[in-house]
Amino acid sequence: MGWIFQTAEELAAALRAGEVTSAELTDEAIARIERDDKAINAICVPDFDRARAAARGADQARARGEDRPLLGIPVTVKESYNVAGLPTTWGMPLHRNYLPAEDAVQVSRLKAAGAVVLGKTNVPLGLQDVQSFNEIYGTTNNPWDHGRTPGGSSGGSAAALASGFGALSIGSDIGGSLRTPAHFCGVYAHKPTLGLAAPRGMVPPPAPALPAEPDLAVVGPMARTARDLTLLLDVMAGPDPLTLGVAHDLTLPPARHEQLRDFRVLVLDEHPLIPTGSAVRAGVHRVADALVDGGARVERHSPLLPDLTEAAVLYTHLLFSSITARFPDEAYEQLRTHAAALSADDRSLDAARLRGMVFSHRDWLEANNRRELHRHDWRQLFAEFDAVVCPITPTPAFPHDHNPDSRDRRIDIDGVGYPYLDQLVWAGLATMPGLPATAIPAGRSPEGLPVGVQLIGPMFEDRTPLRLAELLEQKIGGFQAPK
Repeated sequence: MGWIFQTAEELAAALRAGEVTSAELTDEAIARIERDDKAINAICVPDFDRARAAARGADQARARGEDRPLLGIPVTVKESYNVAGLPTTWGMPLHRNYLPAEDAVQVSRLKAAGAVVLGKTNVPLGLQDVQSFNEIYGTTNNPWDHGRTPGGSSGGSAAALASGFGALSIGSDIGGSLRTPAHFCGVYAHKPTLGLAAPRGMVPPPAPALPAEPDLAVVGPMARTARDLTLLLDVMAGPDPLTLGVAHDLTLPPARHEQLRDFRVLVLDEHPLIPTGSAVRAGVHRVADALVDGGARVERHSPLLPDLTEAAVLYTHLLFSSITARFPDEAYEQLRTHAAALSADDRSLDAARLRGMVFSHRDWLEANNRRELHRHDWRQLFAEFDAVVCPITPTPAFPHDHNPDSRDRRIDIDGVGYPYLDQLVWAGLATMPGLPATAIPAGRSPEGLPVGVQLIGPMFEDRTPLRLAELLEQKIGGFQAPK
């Protein structure tokens, strides 16, 4: 029996029943990578010798009667996580030889849960693109169409999952970096509530792995089923043992409902700042129809929804203020000059990006205060709804575009070009207030490309969108392997 596309849950059951060994699963996954990854280029740092040793150790542990959540299951890890003895470069040539001495918290948790780490997956330069290519490791291709991107910045992980290179992966998300690759590759991902999973050791080289909590950014699970997302999130969730973990234990509340008919869902398919392409709109409608058919209460509009334009601008300000925080003084002063020349009535997202890049601390505090008002609005909305269904990006996976200046790129939406970075507005809807969001497959485009949507839930109620994802998987189907 081939195990390549079995779920982590199924593999765990087979391992417990003695139907297969971790060594066999690991050898099969490695053989698959060696056969197929030349065309995909998802696994940028293989670690096969240590993986085989870990698999043998997992089998020995099971023979002693041990059982852990991921014992013996082959997984991959985004390149941006520190793994002792493997390079962490974030795609930056200057740091191609940087070798961290310790595992990131999440890598340690994977190993403690018994997972077998096959290697690291590719990323864009500095994790700052909706694609996954860099000078060190080259370009990762979408398994459905090698001429298109798998997304970014966790594109290598999504491509690996879609290709059968391990049952699970871990990534990160600040601009849709978990959700967009899942959408483009037809797999599942979960952006946890901000602060739910400790990020220490997911840090650009050669910075020390300190227990800091970055603004907006999270680490999270990727998988081929919704139930596997929950399995992996339970391993990842919890505070850093060096900070809040000294005094806090984590108890996530259960999902609000167990049956589809009990959910109250707000469905969105239009954004005031960018159109939604027809393929993505069809995916949203497919999910909405499944919800209605399952008896859920579905609404298309609500006065409780925070203002989407203000939310997008606020997200843009916060995101780009963090991106430029470590720019050299000369570069920062040039940006200040450009921002000062903007017309006061320029309300484009390009202008918002530039203004955010030169935020003062006073500006940031004001933006943060407005974010708290949005969080208050979301709490009011989630008193009436359990989840929000909406796009992740306006289009399915697009052709590779390696223009070094992202400002010159365009995203094609049904034949019309729009600024490349404007596609981030849907990802920012959950990121700015720190809400959990689960990316699920929602069908195929007319060209046969995967289309996904996101399910946004209440803060720290991550099990609610995850349960809804599981119910929708049962209703409309889920992952399908690329032909």
